[in-house]
Amino acid sequence: MVTALFKVVLMGDGSVGKTSLRRSYMGENFRASYMITIGADFAVKKMSLEGGHEVSIQIWDLAGQEHFKNVRSTFYKGAQGALAVYSTVERSSFENLHNWINECWTNAGKKIPIVVIGNKIDLREQFQDNPAMRQSIVTTAEGQKFAQDLQAREGVHTSFLETSAKTGQNVEAAFLELAIKILEAGGLA
Repeated sequence: MVTALFKVVLMGDGSVGKTSLRRSYMGENFRASYMITIGADFAVKKMSLEGGHEVSIQIWDLAGQEHFKNVRSTFYKGAQGALAVYSTVERSSFENLHNWINECWTNAGKKIPIVVIGNKIDLREQFQDNPAMRQSIVTTAEGQKFAQDLQAREGVHTSFLETSAKTGQNVEAAFLELAIKILEAGGLA
């Protein structure tokens, strides 16, 4: 049995659901009210992977607001993977993903594996029903294309998933997928 510790970062604009994803993954209750993360929040969870790998995921939930950018830079150091999170009902958060990924790779000092996460899929239907809000929706195809283009352009282990921190849909799968991408990139080396 091989045991490893993977440091991962949760990054993306404020209010895209990073903390809710972390809380859901840790088995904590969903909170509908928004509370700003100051700097970064931290959690650790163990998981078993195929092939006898026991992995502890050290999750750094980074504050998304611009005024925390200087503080955030230190939390990327030593990261082996990242969840790049956007809201499927907030197009600007999707458009900012390139900035987040560049910030991550610059501060981590290398191009680490990325799992692109389209969060808040539970809200997509109500936005679809409202013509004024429909234009802010990011489609599944757009998210998939972003991840595929990133992998092709940068040669980095990249995946895409859509999640709902509220319902728990694909939350476990997102962290599992990132652990697998880290392993594929030589994370136990």
